[in-house]
Amino acid sequence: MTDFTIAAHPREENGRRPSRRLRRTGMVPAVLYGDGKAARSLSIEARLLRKLLPDERAYTHIITLRFPHGNETALIRDIQMHPYKEEVLHLDFLRVHAGERVRLHVPIHLLNEGTCAGIKAGGVLHRALVEVEVEAPVDRLPEAIEVDIAALCIGESLHLSQISAPAGVTLVPLLHEDDKEIVSIHNPRTGAEAEEETPEATA
Repeated sequence: MTDFTIAAHPREENGRRPSRRLRRTGMVPAVLYGDGKAARSLSIEARLLRKLLPDERAYTHIITLRFPHGNETALIRDIQMHPYKEEVLHLDFLRVHAGERVRLHVPIHLLNEGTCAGIKAGGVLHRALVEVEVEAPVDRLPEAIEVDIAALCIGESLHLSQISAPAGVTLVPLLHEDDKEIVSIHNPRTGAEAEEETPEATA
């Protein structure tokens, strides 16, 4: 799905019981807030969300909510899922406009795992971060932060300060001098090594 426009319907009733009734009709309750405007209750067809949400890009791209009397542009801010079903219970949308700088968590994609020097040498990959908070103009939010690990060797790691973010994108943890580790390659412990480190039992 490449068109991030979705039909939205005004919702008059709020609360648990009206929300349950709404879900039984195939609709999902949601709220739209931000940009200095009053919060707006709405609902979206569950079948449309099942098409939209599997696309990872939907979480970092502007979504146009098409109401019967005008459109709103927003980002998905939060999704409440059913505890054990693949079912969306509620969504939060944040109003945005072109040029506005926003903060959002985006996934970290590791590149060249298959040719990583440390993995080819028998090392074990450890992922310390799977996503990172970024700040960027809303129309330049990256779909993901890509990290090339081809040259990473056993005993080495990569931190946020060692990667290049896309132009105009700031890695928020670095603003707070929090240079998080992204990934590292560990030397696997063999059974023989483990036995050598175990003190011998005394008689």
